[in-house]
Amino acid sequence: MATKVYTDYFFDEPAFNTHDGGYIPLEVYDAPEKPLAVPPLLKPDKETATDTYYTVIAQTGESQLVPGAKTKTWGYNAPLLGQTIVFQRGKHIHINLKNELPELTTFHWHGLDVSGPITDGGCHAPVYPGETNQIDFTLEQPASLSWLHAHPCPSTAVQVWHGLATGVIIKDDVEAKLPFPRNYGVDDIPLILQDRRFHENNQWDYKADYDPDGVQGPTALINGTVNPYFDVTTQRLRLRFLDGANRREWRLHFSDDLEFTQIASDGGVLPEPVYLTKLMLTCAERAEVIVDFGKYKPGDEVTLYTDDVPLVKFKIHDFKPDNTKLPDHLVTIDDPDPSPDTPIRKITMDGMDEEVALNGKKFDMSRIDARQEVGTAQYWDITNTNSTKDGMVHPFHVHGTQFTIVSRNGHEPYPNEHGLKDTVGVNPKETVRIKVRFDLTGVYMYHCHIIEHEDGGMMAQIESYDPKHPRQYHLMDMNTLMNAFAKERGVDRKDLWMPGM
Repeated sequence: MATKVYTDYFFDEPAFNTHDGGYIPLEVYDAPEKPLAVPPLLKPDKETATDTYYTVIAQTGESQLVPGAKTKTWGYNAPLLGQTIVFQRGKHIHINLKNELPELTTFHWHGLDVSGPITDGGCHAPVYPGETNQIDFTLEQPASLSWLHAHPCPSTAVQVWHGLATGVIIKDDVEAKLPFPRNYGVDDIPLILQDRRFHENNQWDYKADYDPDGVQGPTALINGTVNPYFDVTTQRLRLRFLDGANRREWRLHFSDDLEFTQIASDGGVLPEPVYLTKLMLTCAERAEVIVDFGKYKPGDEVTLYTDDVPLVKFKIHDFKPDNTKLPDHLVTIDDPDPSPDTPIRKITMDGMDEEVALNGKKFDMSRIDARQEVGTAQYWDITNTNSTKDGMVHPFHVHGTQFTIVSRNGHEPYPNEHGLKDTVGVNPKETVRIKVRFDLTGVYMYHCHIIEHEDGGMMAQIESYDPKHPRQYHLMDMNTLMNAFAKERGVDRKDLWMPGM
């Protein structure tokens, strides 16, 4: 039987960001091509058979992104973005979180099943300038691409815009047995998709670019590289995509309508490979794909596009023939259903611009909006209340768990949505049912991942609780955070510019 190949982007076209009133189209920057920057792997401080120790440093830097002056940037153990962090499932992880920035930040482990709110690293876990905090956890989740980014509401968007985002690769024994490329930097490549505008003297100016529906820029940066190319030396290439942009959606396809195979989504390997010629990612989503260049010869070029704008040129060199075939079944996902008497949680994603909210409420970091018993599954119905005429896709993200997508408006989810997810794009007037289970107790945020929307209040909190062992949490309050930001920036509290407030 012929393999089904999907040739559309699945999402509702009238809601694409190309229809936004403030949409900024991408343009090819007038600069020479450069080799794609592949982030190096972060070296552990120490590693044993059972434990791994890291130091992760949030730091300032300068990056030569385009000709002329260097751009002032932030990163993790690097001037921009960061070194890729690798975790092995089952190991106990110890991390020193060191802040060398001029202001407080947090270290949010997006996609990791870790306790909240402190280890998870949302707004309740600030690390102040010059200080180092320690966290530790045992990682028990499947192999996947996750990521680390700043999350100090309501300054998440500007800190990610400065560059605080880096990849996190989780490995396990199940994925290791599958016939996937995994030689990092050679045939296993992360692609962090972002966009920026270069202002005077090649600097980024978040305040000048600010838009409450999400900041965009006309220049694509792939792993922080403008106009990148990659030298292909193997027939098959594994690309680990991360939409690390504040707002932009990416509608990915290759020249020649080259077919590729999606093997994983946010939370790990898909049950079955999905064959595509087009792939759309909303903010914070990840997708791992395998591209086969077997029909090309040395000297050929294959281009990755978003819409009609080139992102990366793949320059073909000599490679050994590779006839590896993927099995029809990749992994089995443990996904128990809720008990029949469990109520369905209903969440609405409301508004646009400054009017965004969840269930009609703005975020309050001292308020617990919902509770769910640890270890029990529950259906959540996520409804985007925007108009189908001029509304937008809202990417819905939950901290501290990986969920499965049950349905879209009562119908099957998209073909590449049968795996574990922590972020799902919801079309206007659509209800997406997801199945959520927390394996650890804690307080976790859930929100729109258009980052300006979460800073603007499109966010809430849930407590995962154990009825036999009730806990009280000391939650950070907005007044404390605002006073700290004002002091660090050397301004009076009343003059503090926090656009999400």
